[in-house]
Amino acid sequence: MKFLNMIAMASMVLAMASAAKAQTMDGQMMDHQNMDHAAHMKMMAEAQRQAEVSKLGNDVMPFTLAATTHIFAKGEAGGTQRVVAKAAGDEAQIKLIRQHLHEIQAQFLKGDFSGPTHIHGKTMPGLAELKAAKPGQIAIDYKDIKDGAELTYKTSDAKMVAALHKWFDAQLSDHGKDAMEGHAHHEGMKMQ
Repeated sequence: MKFLNMIAMASMVLAMASAAKAQTMDGQMMDHQNMDHAAHMKMMAEAQRQAEVSKLGNDVMPFTLAATTHIFAKGEAGGTQRVVAKAAGDEAQIKLIRQHLHEIQAQFLKGDFSGPTHIHGKTMPGLAELKAAKPGQIAIDYKDIKDGAELTYKTSDAKMVAALHKWFDAQLSDHGKDAMEGHAHHEGMKMQ
């Protein structure tokens, strides 16, 4: 009996050690043996922030965040924000993406950034500058694309370009695995 208890205890210790060594956060391996405390705490804070953003996103975005990818491409005159369904041809998500991007285009052109404020917070980098933009200072063009839609932001004001880039970076960080950086070409900022 003692022998069985020792085996059970040893198995439990090994299982706990394995779990501690190979915990995952959103599919990314956390290597506790090669990570200092500050890096571990930063990773935990980022994961918590991304979970908060995902939850708040449900209040603003009609599509399923996990079923879509947000792509942000910076350009010389602003950048392009693209949202696409992860599953090609997912008509329900595509319809919701297009509806949402149409709506936020109209809101943003009026200086209404209440959606991003609700999801990302009042202190989101770049947001204060974008809210303060004068009408017409930033052009925002909508376009249907395969499996989603995109908004292209253009301005000749270097401060607004910088604000857009900070805003894109904040969204990339906050949306985690549901976002990615894109690449913009010069003129039309068409994405690769």
